[in-house]
Amino acid sequence: MTREEGLALVREYIKNEALVRHCLAVEAAMRAYAPRYDGDVDMWGLAGLLHDFDWEIHPSADQHPHHGSPILRERGVPEPIIHAILTHADYLNLPRVTPMEKVLAASDELTGLITAAALVRPSKSIHDLDVASIKKKFKDKSFARQVNRDDITGGAAELGVDLDTHIGFVLEAMRGIAPALGLEGQPA
Repeated sequence: MTREEGLALVREYIKNEALVRHCLAVEAAMRAYAPRYDGDVDMWGLAGLLHDFDWEIHPSADQHPHHGSPILRERGVPEPIIHAILTHADYLNLPRVTPMEKVLAASDELTGLITAAALVRPSKSIHDLDVASIKKKFKDKSFARQVNRDDITGGAAELGVDLDTHIGFVLEAMRGIAPALGLEGQPA
């Protein structure tokens, strides 16, 4: 499956633009991390792009993402990508073995926190956001309540990277596609 086909699949199943942007953010993180682990950039990117493609049709733990996997198989998505998508759901209790699986799980919730932190800034821009600001929001449990902080810290630990380093790396990856994420900011 090409990236264009993956994006078409995402847009076929996701109507909420914020969720599409989330998939794009995770894709950016995955593409950025792939070279660090000698991974295939396109394969890793596709895993990030597709990881929540079925959320709107399967919005509960008893369905997402495992009920979406037959759709991915029908569309010709390679099995390592499908397995990575399945392992990003902690509640399925599937072990994460490959770096691609670990990075997907580590990046998913973090991209949501970074997006939320950018959107509450007066500028609405990811470009003037820094790690310290994100960490401050991370510590505020009332901010972006739906973001699972344990997934973020556990993901960084599973990767064997410092949390600040992980946050900074994903932040930079997301800055690279800020216009697609709606995080370029507003003119003063």
